[in-house]
Amino acid sequence: KQLQFLAPLGTTSHFYGAVTLPSVLFVCTANINRSVMAEAIFRDKLSRSKYNPEEWVIESAGTWAKVGIRPPREPQQVLSNLGLDVSKHCSRVISDAVVRNVNLILTMDPGHKEALRIEFPEIARQVYLLSEMADEVKPIDDPMGKSIQFYEATLNQIQRYVDIGFNRIIQHSIIGNIRFTL
Repeated sequence: KQLQFLAPLGTTSHFYGAVTLPSVLFVCTANINRSVMAEAIFRDKLSRSKYNPEEWVIESAGTWAKVGIRPPREPQQVLSNLGLDVSKHCSRVISDAVVRNVNLILTMDPGHKEALRIEFPEIARQVYLLSEMADEVKPIDDPMGKSIQFYEATLNQIQRYVDIGFNRIIQHSIIGNIRFTL
């Protein structure tokens, strides 16, 4: 099976033979709530589009994650209401190898974005807030320890940003290293 997307010059990303796979990484703090929800929502939306998620690299990680932790009950519950299962997800931490192998990195809040751009300056142009894909600059607050209603509100916010910014996410995930300003 051949993919349609050629690797842009100078990018580092997942390869399938000589062809670059479109790739996106969602980042939050612990990689058990927001980034997990964003990954699941994007993967689901992609599967309902003209794109095949099997021909993509869609991942998540955390800036302060403890490796191997499963998502708590709340994100599993709100996602299961949409028919999405994240029960097998295991958290992982951001590393040089992780960030160098994706075309687009979408963070949940400005602190994550700033930290990644400082820690990995060579990929700074690939790092954005998820909300920036929807022409906004707003954090997605961490629902950890909050009510199920807060988790639902967080999921709705993520879903809205993915829906509005879907085409922009697609473009940046395929091409990588594109600059834009708000």
